[in-house]
Amino acid sequence: MKANTHDMKRQMLKQLVVSVLNVRTLLALALVVVIGGMWLSGAAYAGTVTGIAGGWGHSVALENDGTVWTWGYNGDGELGDGTNTNRNAPVQVSGLTGVTAISDAAYHTIALKGDGTVWTWGKNDLGQLGDGTTTNRTTPVQVSGLTGVTAIAGGQLHTIALKGDGTVWAWGNNYFGQLGDGTTTNRTTPVQVSGLTGVTAIAGGDLHTIALKGDGTVWAWGNNDFGKLGD
Repeated sequence: MKANTHDMKRQMLKQLVVSVLNVRTLLALALVVVIGGMWLSGAAYAGTVTGIAGGWGHSVALENDGTVWTWGYNGDGELGDGTNTNRNAPVQVSGLTGVTAISDAAYHTIALKGDGTVWTWGKNDLGQLGDGTTTNRTTPVQVSGLTGVTAIAGGQLHTIALKGDGTVWAWGNNYFGQLGDGTTTNRTTPVQVSGLTGVTAIAGGDLHTIALKGDGTVWAWGNNDFGKLGD
């Protein structure tokens, strides 16, 4: 007697659906987030952590109350807790509130506050913190003379900010022209990227920088190994 092909297909489909649901259940149960030194279930953290970023050896989380939490490598102060002690559980960044966005570079961390100011901490050997010095910082410092910022990004050893007027500003390592100011001079305070306006988004590579303009065109500058500037 021949098997009913239609019934067999229905049975196989049911098994497939059950398998998919089981996988989704396992993934949901496995979803965890670390915050405040505790492991919480996915359901428990919903609506708490609003942003994440990762550096070379450290991680960063932004909570919906505007506080920033970090963990991992802290040899250059990139955790912002006032020490150089590595942490295997989150610690709150000292004295920093009202944050709306975070970004990471290799060895420093960047935060944008709701008032349009930018704050940085960690390694500063090439001026990447933008505070006018080359001194590493274990707690946040405000980037000098920069307001009205709407977006931030980090390269390996340089930092980028987008202002509400569509201009782009950068500071730190400029060995390959990644600051876009027409020089290869490192900068300890922000300089405006030359001749670039109407920008709506920014990103940082290790040694180059990328901008998206409102007209849909993409602009890049800095190191061009492997053709990464796309020109």
